[in-house]
Amino acid sequence: MPTTAPPTAEDEVVGICRDLIRIDTSNFGDDSGPGERAAAEHVAGLLDEVGLEVEVFESRPGRTSLVTRLEGADRSRPALVLHGHLDVVPAQAADWSVDPFAGEERDGLLWGRGAVDMKDMDAMILSVVRQLVREGRQPARDVVVAMFADEEAGGGAGARWAVDHRPELFEGATEAISEVGGFSVDVGGRRAYLLQTAEKGLSWMRLVADGRAGHGSGVSPDNAVTHLAEAVARIGRYAWPLELTPTVRELLRGVADLTGLPLDEEDPDTIHRLVDALGPAKRFVGATLQHTTNPSQLAAGYKANVIPSTAQGTVDGRFLPGREVEFDAKVAELAGEHVRIERIHHDIGLEAPFSGGLVDAMVDALHAEDPGATVLPYTLSAGTDNKSLARLGIAGYGFAPLRLPADLDFTGMFHGVDERVPVDALRFGCRVLDRLLATC
Repeated sequence: MPTTAPPTAEDEVVGICRDLIRIDTSNFGDDSGPGERAAAEHVAGLLDEVGLEVEVFESRPGRTSLVTRLEGADRSRPALVLHGHLDVVPAQAADWSVDPFAGEERDGLLWGRGAVDMKDMDAMILSVVRQLVREGRQPARDVVVAMFADEEAGGGAGARWAVDHRPELFEGATEAISEVGGFSVDVGGRRAYLLQTAEKGLSWMRLVADGRAGHGSGVSPDNAVTHLAEAVARIGRYAWPLELTPTVRELLRGVADLTGLPLDEEDPDTIHRLVDALGPAKRFVGATLQHTTNPSQLAAGYKANVIPSTAQGTVDGRFLPGREVEFDAKVAELAGEHVRIERIHHDIGLEAPFSGGLVDAMVDALHAEDPGATVLPYTLSAGTDNKSLARLGIAGYGFAPLRLPADLDFTGMFHGVDERVPVDALRFGCRVLDRLLATC
C-alpha cells in the first residue's frame, strides 16, 4: 500500500497557529485571566507526539511554561534558545471585525488575538521543530525550545521565574531568538527586513504626592492633587532630546542607502525623514530615537468637597539602552520635591551586535528565500523575554521572519484590533527558520 508522506512544517504551521489562537490565554496582569495551562499542555502534546521530552512547569497555578531541548550536530558549541510566549493581551470582541479567538482564515490571512503577538512565531517554531525531528535531522547546535507564560505583564510569572528558579534548563546557551523582528517593510520601493538587535529598557513608575487633607472650601497650598497634576504634566510634556544609539544609527544609514535621502545626525529633520521612509514601521522606530514617558493612570480622593492627603499616578517610561542613569535622574527632577517615585516594574535595555555567526546565519537564511532583499538592524521600543534571559548572559535577538505585503500595517496590529497575519508569510517563516537551524 502507498504510504502517506508526513506533513511538512509548511503544511502544519497555519493549523497550529489557528489552534493556538483558539485557546484564550488573555493576560490581564493580575492572574485573573485563564492562564497559559491549556495552551502549554497543547504545545507539550505536539512536541511529545514527535518524541521530544518536554518539561512543563508553573510559577503559580495556571501560569504555565515549558521547555524542551533538541540535540545538535555539534554539541561542543554553545546552545541557542528559541523561545516564544503563550499569553496574549486581552481583546474586546466588540471592537473586532471577527471573533478574536476564532482563528478565522479570510482572504489569505489568519485573524485573531495572537496572530501577530506572538502565536504566529510559536507556530513556526513548533512546526519546524516537529519537521526536524520527524525527518531525523539535527540542528547545527543544541536548541533549547521554550514557551513562556506572562510575557505581556513583564515575565515575572514566566521567563523571569524560569531564569531565577530553573537556570539549568538553559545550561550552555549563549544566544537566543524570539520576537519582534525579521519582518519585512517597504523602503523606497525595496524590501528590507528589520532584525531586532536591541530593545529599550522598561520603567513603569507610580508617582505619589502627599499633601494636607482638608475641606474643599478652604485655601489649600499643600494640595496632593495639585502636586501630582503638575508632576504628571511636566513628565508627560517633556520633550526628550534625540539620541542615536549604535543600532539606530546603523538602521538610519541603511535607510539612507536604500532611499538616497541624506542623513545628518545633527539635523532632526533628516532623521525624521528617514524614519518616515519606513512606512508603518515608523511607529516602532520613531520611539527609539529618545526616551519616552507617558502618563497612564490617575487616582485621588473619594468626595468632591474633601481634599485628599495623597494622590497617585502611573507613568510608562522606556529608556534607551545604556542610558538608564540619565533617564532616572531627569524623571526625578521633573517629578519635583513634592512627589516620590515608586517602581512598579523595571527591566533593562538591551543592545547586541549586528555581527557574528548567528546574525550572519539569519541574514543568509533570509537571502536564500528572498534574494536581493536588505536586512537592517533595529531597536524595539517595547520589551521581550530576552530581557530575562540576559540575566544568564544570553544575548537575545528578535527574529520572527515574515515576508509581508507592502501595504499591510503589521506593526500597528501589535496589541491592536483585527490582528492578522498572511498565511503565506507563516510558510515563508518556516522555510527561513528551517534553514537557520540547520546552519547557525
